Amino acid sequence: RFEQAAIGVFCAMVLDSLARRVARLPHTQSAFGEQMDSLCDMVSFGAAPALIVYIWALRDLGRWGWVPAFVYIAGAALRLARFNTNIGVVDRRYFQGLPSPAAAALVVGFIWTLDDAGFRNLASERWLVISAFCVTLYAGITMVTNAPFYSFKDVSFKRTVPFIVIVAIAMSFALIAYHPPTVLFALFIVYALSGYGVYIWR
Repeated sequence: RFEQAAIGVFCAMVLDSLARRVARLPHTQSAFGEQMDSLCDMVSFGAAPALIVYIWALRDLGRWGWVPAFVYIAGAALRLARFNTNIGVVDRRYFQGLPSPAAAALVVGFIWTLDDAGFRNLASERWLVISAFCVTLYAGITMVTNAPFYSFKDVSFKRTVPFIVIVAIAMSFALIAYHPPTVLFALFIVYALSGYGVYIWR
């Protein structure tokens, strides 16, 4: 049930983004909460996507299928460890490497889009298996690069928000509601490439 698995990972993304904001409201952040958040991230955005993509396509490659799955899960662990140690050191406007939730969205978004399109017998679709190999490997490696990915942390809704921003948000919700798998996957493809674009621009 790959569609439900993908939706579960995207729900985890929403809850992860809310968790820290909810903790900050009554000023209840704690060291325990930070460690628990990292463990949840490792399961939701590290172990789960690696397992889902392995069962969906990579196991058809035999031992080679372990390579991208291992690189992905190791990349997620290293990414989270580096994030925890670099808090207060790097520019808060940019993440160092692709964030693990975005990497997970890239991998499971790929699966969700193709599952929704009716591709289920992957043994006869070798190009899909190779594509899953490449997407998983790209996500795993990009998590541990130094490419800067915009964090959106300097966006504040406490100040006056321009009308065009409100229109853009409403339109983005409408687009996602129209066809969630394709739109979400397309958005995260753009985001997953943006860090290299910023790196080259700099």
